Amino acid sequence: MPELVFFSGTMDCGKSTLALQIEHNRSARGLAGMIFTRDDRAGQGKLSSRLGLVTDATEVEDGQDLYAHVVDHLSRGGRVDYVIADEAQFLAPDQIDQLARVVDDLDVDVYAFGITTDFRSKLFPGSQRLVELADRVEVLQVEALCWCGARATHNARTVGGVMVVEGAQVVVGDVAQSPDEIGYEVLCRRHHRRRTTAATARAAALSPDVLPVSPA
Repeated sequence: MPELVFFSGTMDCGKSTLALQIEHNRSARGLAGMIFTRDDRAGQGKLSSRLGLVTDATEVEDGQDLYAHVVDHLSRGGRVDYVIADEAQFLAPDQIDQLARVVDDLDVDVYAFGITTDFRSKLFPGSQRLVELADRVEVLQVEALCWCGARATHNARTVGGVMVVEGAQVVVGDVAQSPDEIGYEVLCRRHHRRRTTAATARAAALSPDVLPVSPA
């Protein structure tokens, strides 16, 4: 039976790489897919991974009906054996409903990829709807690591290396931004709660206020 599958994880855990792998495996078997994305780091109409892989995709717009888009493609004689939706956290809840309808009414598998929570540890509306509707939710097993070496479970937004907890839910950035730009970093829960990024941890270690350690 066709399924709506939500592949979830933190940033930097390989979601887009897996999406590209699924696309490669199915297209290599002669299947035809449709790829949706939104606000990819490589620009509009692209699905890319940090490993350097990239392919063309349909950029989702505000208010776009994804079910109607697939139906229109089919009515023009096109073929759709599966749908991939990357950066699915940025989709509106009703667009997630439309993807579920693609599965139920058109018998097409839909593979959605996205992060579950934002930099404030709040659910993205699109991800929340996926958790509510998906036939399966798969947590990716490639673990991103916090700067301390622990498993990263939270996404943090940084400005100049300092974690911020206010602002718009969606601000496009990357984990590889320069220190003076808005960027993102994955942290364990402990350091997310303490707002301790890699940059602030290094600053604290180098501070002259740190108590000296005497040899035993």
